[in-house]
Amino acid sequence: MRRWTTLMAAGVLLSTLAPGSAGAPATAVRLGAVIPLTGRFGGGGAQVRTGYEFAVEDINARGGVRVGDQHLPLELTILDDESDPTKTVSRLEALAGQGVVAFLGGFGSDLHAAAAAVAEKNKIPYCGVAFALHAIHQQGFKYLFSPFVKSPDIAIGIYRFLNASLPAEQRPRRVAIFAERTDWGRELQRLWTTRSTEYGYQIVQSEEYTVGTRDFSDVILRAKAAGAEAVFSVPTPPDGIALIRQMKELDFTPKVILMIRAADAVSWNQALGKDGDYVLLAPGWHNAFNFPGVAELNAKHRQRLGRPADVITGPSYACVQIVADAVERAGKLDPLAIRDAMAATNLQTVEGPVRFRPDGTGIVPFVLVQWQNGSQQLVWPKESGAMPFIFP
Repeated sequence: MRRWTTLMAAGVLLSTLAPGSAGAPATAVRLGAVIPLTGRFGGGGAQVRTGYEFAVEDINARGGVRVGDQHLPLELTILDDESDPTKTVSRLEALAGQGVVAFLGGFGSDLHAAAAAVAEKNKIPYCGVAFALHAIHQQGFKYLFSPFVKSPDIAIGIYRFLNASLPAEQRPRRVAIFAERTDWGRELQRLWTTRSTEYGYQIVQSEEYTVGTRDFSDVILRAKAAGAEAVFSVPTPPDGIALIRQMKELDFTPKVILMIRAADAVSWNQALGKDGDYVLLAPGWHNAFNFPGVAELNAKHRQRLGRPADVITGPSYACVQIVADAVERAGKLDPLAIRDAMAATNLQTVEGPVRFRPDGTGIVPFVLVQWQNGSQQLVWPKESGAMPFIFP
């Protein structure tokens, strides 16, 4: 079933999609978001939705967005793609037909990859976080923007982090890669492998698995037999939880486990408890940052949800800040003008300063977070108030 929510003005207004009247003066800046609120990425999608909704509420409470000589509220319509890329496409096409001036993306590289072509076809700028696939930015898309770290920086980032955090004799130099059989899984598999030796690491096992695999025992036992001291992977949340459970059952205890994406959601700790501790993730943000607006975002999140802002909520909030800023600088509700303004972004956000390269990738820091005693703690970069990295 298709689901939607529309937010506008200083408060919250629920409404259905309704096409604007041709030629009528604009009454709002219409944004459209397609997010996985259900399915395999539902936990991450919930964080994305919160970031978008909070940002829209806050901007509208300050008077909305200046467009030429008037101030207009942001109006955000959210549709659930159910973690299905074919539905990502159909939902975005529906929003394009309703006159949105910008798209906001969901969670997961395969969903964003499906979305990018829709944005390009309809010539509507697209801002997305929670996806690290770099290859999609190499296809010449002009409407795709992502203030989120990409695979090349992730690949070298983990090696640099380990070398900076651990004495040479303690580094887990023997690495196993559990590669999801997807474009992003293979992209990072290749980059982790090709960049390993220059940082002093050896890939002792590199195997692919199919999304939704139930039995990982063969992969795990081969990594154990190879003497792997670290495991790098980018599983979906269900696959990541299954991997950790089966690694424990098979008594495979590598010194370092990096599970990007799977460990982002709070459901990680709910499902695994202490068995999920010490796992690293690379979500691009943490609520310990001291950039302008972070303290207020944390306070609002704590009031609504009982905890500081989740790791994907911050980058999502920043996406709305970026789009609102671009609309103001464009001075009109023209998607092409907004796209050009987004390309020229130089903005301080809750994610920190954001600029874009010509391919739409954001110039943003590499961030590592570790589950410690049931909570996500910032461990990198050190200058951002990071906690000590817990290493066996």
